[in-house]
Amino acid sequence: MSVILQVSNLVKRFGQLTAVDDVSFEISEGRCFGLLGPNGAGKTTTIEMMEGIKLPDAGTIRYQGKALGAQFRNEAGIMFQTTALQEFITVHEIMVQFSRFYPITVSIDELADQYALHEFLNQDTRKLSGGQKQRLLLAMAMINRPRILFLDEPTTGLDPQSRRNLWKQVQSVKEQGATILLTTHYMEEAYELCDEIAIMDHGRIIAHDAPDALLAAHFDDVVVQIHADDIPRVIGEKEFEAIYRNDNAHIVTGDVNKTIEHLLHFDIPLDRLRIRARDLEDLFLELTGKELRT
Repeated sequence: MSVILQVSNLVKRFGQLTAVDDVSFEISEGRCFGLLGPNGAGKTTTIEMMEGIKLPDAGTIRYQGKALGAQFRNEAGIMFQTTALQEFITVHEIMVQFSRFYPITVSIDELADQYALHEFLNQDTRKLSGGQKQRLLLAMAMINRPRILFLDEPTTGLDPQSRRNLWKQVQSVKEQGATILLTTHYMEEAYELCDEIAIMDHGRIIAHDAPDALLAAHFDDVVVQIHADDIPRVIGEKEFEAIYRNDNAHIVTGDVNKTIEHLLHFDIPLDRLRIRARDLEDLFLELTGKELRT
């Protein structure tokens, strides 16, 4: 599998702060690569350098073996986390406007079919719902039929159904042969979409592998999860070293039977108990000590 984008010894400083500190990785063609990190980890700065928006202080970024240039700009698609669409024009008009930036483009009708834009193609951009706007932004990022697609928090603010619909569209993009670089705050999204994941913290890559390989390398236990209302913090934290988040107490254990016996000893109700395998959110917390949204 050929390498489409290569990042080597990348460094970016802002005054005394080294935001990106000697970062290197490669992205193979046709893969979905997830770059994750808490706020302030250097992830956004790294991506902006990869997109050609910021210049590195040291290191190189190569696309198809060459420095970023006209070929990269013509073959890359970018869906930013937030984009201010021009107002007082229709979706069709903004698509026409955007298509003029590239020498080779996909027809608007084809994109409208693929991303279900027909229902609001003649609607003012100000009147789009969150899900409609995200579909439009993805279609705009695909208008030059990119070989590499950058997706920066593509489902932020969407309801669960709209989020899953966008996942299907991203999977379809990948099936068409495009390479994807994804950033997200949703661990389920990263697990669902990414072939590889790199986790950044303090400007460095601290873990990099396929999602299942990362989980297998770090964990040999499971999590007993109980609703926070069913186990008081004073008991959960002292007796079980439970971590409380998302309205649940998470108890890490290598012996489920013993843990359940201990819970029964404290008269903890088990009606809402569930046992789950370790997931990417557990890994993220273990490696960075932070929840992803901190």
